Amino acid sequence: MPDLTQTKHYDFEPIIDRAPLELPDGQRVAVLPFINIEHFPAAIAGTALAPATTGLTPDPLNYGWRDYGMRVGLWRMMETLDACKMRATVCLNSEVIREYPRIIEEGEKRDWAWMGHGVNNAPSNLICNSRNDDGSVNYLDEADERSILEETVTSMQAALGRNVKGWLSPYLTHTDNTPRLLEELGVEYLCDYTADDHPFRFNTPQNNLISVPYTLELNDFPAFLNVGVSAKDFGDMIIDQFDVLYEEGATNARCMPICLHTFIVGQPNKAKHIRRAFEYIAAHDGVWMATGDELNDWYRSAYMQ
Repeated sequence: MPDLTQTKHYDFEPIIDRAPLELPDGQRVAVLPFINIEHFPAAIAGTALAPATTGLTPDPLNYGWRDYGMRVGLWRMMETLDACKMRATVCLNSEVIREYPRIIEEGEKRDWAWMGHGVNNAPSNLICNSRNDDGSVNYLDEADERSILEETVTSMQAALGRNVKGWLSPYLTHTDNTPRLLEELGVEYLCDYTADDHPFRFNTPQNNLISVPYTLELNDFPAFLNVGVSAKDFGDMIIDQFDVLYEEGATNARCMPICLHTFIVGQPNKAKHIRRAFEYIAAHDGVWMATGDELNDWYRSAYMQ
């Protein structure tokens, strides 16, 4: 029988048993747009709109679709964020710094936050990096995992000139070692668990790693590539989620992550509905347009002293 023992990474604390969360200045909702900016090496299969050609080298069909996000889609998304006075929290493959320096330059101008998201989005950088013929999973051993985490964090810190505070694992895959290793590298928040509307602590040796909310619901990757929602429906989903959290936030503040990829919602047919939803949110009072770093810093100051 396999060993089904799993580390208890965080405690169960239902929202009804907590004191209400109080955001700065009595704001109801902290809205956090996350943008995944990823490097896909051309010779390695990556995220695909048409899986039939992923075994080809080169694979211009899917590579070009992804590259549209870097060449056009991101800049369209940037205009929307600027217009709505929002700033991105970027889930960044560290090779983007070398491959696409203009992205870093423009993001820095806008005071965006940069989270570690692996070296690139090739399968070899996943913590769960392969499957055996029987379907069982191979995980990276601790030394190999530490190497990927460390390479990502140190290269980002060298380029940006400041500490990397946040982390999102590629495809949200990690091992029982990951939270501890991130804490040892000085990372302060991890977004892999989409378990709450509030930040919460992980059970790590230094008791210094927290979860900042992330989402699979308002996430364009599963919404479009797995579930098959329409662009209009995705815009409506963002608005509907905001309406509920805004109402609940009158007595217990909430966090609202919105997770996007440049090559998906950067496409014109989808971008118009993202802009519609963001303009709707921006028209409300009592909304904190936050980054993950800002939410992390505030939560530590307000709730972890």
